[in-house]
Amino acid sequence: MGFQTEFNSVCKFKKEQELYELLEYGRGKMLKEGLRVYPTGQKVIAYSPDNKAVAIVKITACVSEINFNGEEVTSVELQLVRQLTEQEAAVQTALAHEMFFGDVENA
Repeated sequence: MGFQTEFNSVCKFKKEQELYELLEYGRGKMLKEGLRVYPTGQKVIAYSPDNKAVAIVKITACVSEINFNGEEVTSVELQLVRQLTEQEAAVQTALAHEMFFGDVENA
């Protein structure tokens, strides 16, 4: 068992519903598998499940635990700072594909 540190400028959603709630209500929660450390108080770029940059969010809480099923999970609470403009989203998406997601051709 060990903690994995997330890169400090990426917040990738795996579930469309979690992203929708964040964008709709201005606050949201993201559940991740494994024990991870998200830096509370930091602003990061949020990415949709299909690796598109969508918003700037602030991490307000991060709790890692082993749940009742014995699974390692991390719950991250987020606050929407603002959605990205179309131009900002295109640039951030292209950079993320090159730096993090590894598929430059799909950017």
